[in-house]
Amino acid sequence: MYPFTYTKAADMREALNAGWRGGRYIAGGTTLVDLMRETVERPGSLVDISTLPLREVTVTERGGLRIGALVSMAEAAAHPKVRVLYPVISEALELSASAQLRNMATIGGNIMQRTRCTYFRDVSADCNKREPGSGCAALHGYNRSHAILGTSDHCVATHPSDAAVAFAALEATVHLLGPDGERRVAFADFLLRPGSTPNREQALRKGELITAVEIPAHPRPLKSGYLKVRDRQSYEFALTSAAVALHIRGGVIREAKVAAGGVGTVPWKLPAVEGHLIGERPSDRLWAEAAEHAADGAHPLTHNGFKPELLKRTVERQLRTVGGIK
Repeated sequence: MYPFTYTKAADMREALNAGWRGGRYIAGGTTLVDLMRETVERPGSLVDISTLPLREVTVTERGGLRIGALVSMAEAAAHPKVRVLYPVISEALELSASAQLRNMATIGGNIMQRTRCTYFRDVSADCNKREPGSGCAALHGYNRSHAILGTSDHCVATHPSDAAVAFAALEATVHLLGPDGERRVAFADFLLRPGSTPNREQALRKGELITAVEIPAHPRPLKSGYLKVRDRQSYEFALTSAAVALHIRGGVIREAKVAAGGVGTVPWKLPAVEGHLIGERPSDRLWAEAAEHAADGAHPLTHNGFKPELLKRTVERQLRTVGGIK
């Protein structure tokens, strides 16, 4: 462990000032502490924000949902409004990590967590995300768990968050507060694809702090759910996953929101799948045809060639489940 300073912010202003000076925000610490222990991350200053007033879950004036950045994963998953309005979020959270970690980890920290790529976490391996310009050992290494969508020659690591897949599907917005004031960023723009700068993972400005994630109002009735496929049933990251939300009225799909996890360098929205569903009547044939578009643009690697087909099957199965035809 490398030496660092620690400050517990008494209020928002103190936190932002410390962040502007280069401090790293920490709340539950379930990711950052591990990375510091493994010397993957070596922050010189930590700013504890755990006592800031960002722990509320509220329904917005338009009928959406706002989840404070410091709401724990367990609290968010169990909250009645989350469970009733957007069960896909609750299900994604409950399929994440372990009960102990969900009690500690926060919503803000969850979407900020860094990849579980073994090469990123092995400081002896080449990794452009950890050390820009060093190369990507995963490209020609063992890459069974790596991404097939949104990859580049510089990085093929997946984003590990399950909740982020649900937020991407529901087209959430991230609320930020920084030295220049408040701003909002669409979730689709908040997490960045690697491109040539895989070390830059979020659209954050210097000193900015996540204050909340807001899910917009969606037409009702809305059925939603999350399916996660993994090597074991407990405490494992996704090989692939599917977050689905469908608004069906008069026997016709009026709105469809679909995203995938475990296969992209960021949570992967599936507009081609959504577009195939809109205006159609639910049927076994429709689910299968829509799911065929789930892996459009995929670039499998040496060891993850099974993922395109697994993704299609996962999306099809979840469409059938949420759509009511099993």
